[in-house]
Amino acid sequence: MVNLAVNLGGIAMKNPITVASGTFGYGQEYAALFDIARLGAVTVKGIRACPWPGNPLPRHAEVPGGMINAIGLQGPGVEAFIRDDLPFLAERQVPAIVNIWGTSVDEYAAVAARLTGVPGVAGLEINVSCPNVKEGGASFGTRLDSFAEVVRAVRAATTLPILPKLAPNVPDVRPFVAAAQEAGANAISLINTLPAMAVDLETRRPVLANRVGGLSGAGIHPVALKHVWEAAQVAEVPLLAMGGVFTAKDALDFILVGATAVAVGTATFIDPLAPLHVLEGMEQWLDAHGVADVAEFRGSLRL
Repeated sequence: MVNLAVNLGGIAMKNPITVASGTFGYGQEYAALFDIARLGAVTVKGIRACPWPGNPLPRHAEVPGGMINAIGLQGPGVEAFIRDDLPFLAERQVPAIVNIWGTSVDEYAAVAARLTGVPGVAGLEINVSCPNVKEGGASFGTRLDSFAEVVRAVRAATTLPILPKLAPNVPDVRPFVAAAQEAGANAISLINTLPAMAVDLETRRPVLANRVGGLSGAGIHPVALKHVWEAAQVAEVPLLAMGGVFTAKDALDFILVGATAVAVGTATFIDPLAPLHVLEGMEQWLDAHGVADVAEFRGSLRL
């Protein structure tokens, strides 16, 4: 048997597989299909201080190589999440990584503080890179000064492990990795969706009500792989990688270039069991290639 256990900046995971925020709800949605405790962690949808309706419909569209979404971080707010959703994850003893966001630095800090000490919360993924909201999100994550300010504020507000989620639409992710580490990040999450658009030729209108959204799916995997490889060159903390993971090979690509853990996202819309299939295929490949511990394989890319 291959030892798949990893530590993601203080989050103990039985294996390197989690799910991408926004693709797995709050865990209950998939629990009827498989035992979610088999995952290394569950990363939940974005949570802010208050309930948030998200963007108007239509807000997702299939495109070649993936999908574009403009959900807009719809969520119940932190209090309802703690009351209605978190107990389910805590009972199953699966680490919950809570994706947090806000429209101000103070809101990020307030949400982080509220989740501190709550049973079941294993860490906070700081969403400073969502392209689908008009305030917050990528408006913080694409400017180095504001990015660092948010990470510092969250670090000061919580003792939980924190993972800033990096935006892909920057010239170079490495300065953001360095800034995150300096501001107190325990790990780094990357990448978020790529800004994108789809139009309808017959109506001559944008397909999405929000006009633009975020591209995810198999088509962005090479982009994500480049970002993770570059981040690993300067990272002193673990990396949580995501972007176009549909197969075990996709996940192993990320670990090969230096990631500690991997999130499965858009693939779950095609196959709800995709996270398990990726996990099982990863273990089989490592075993077949004589790798006794996934840590031996991490960062072993030959240049």
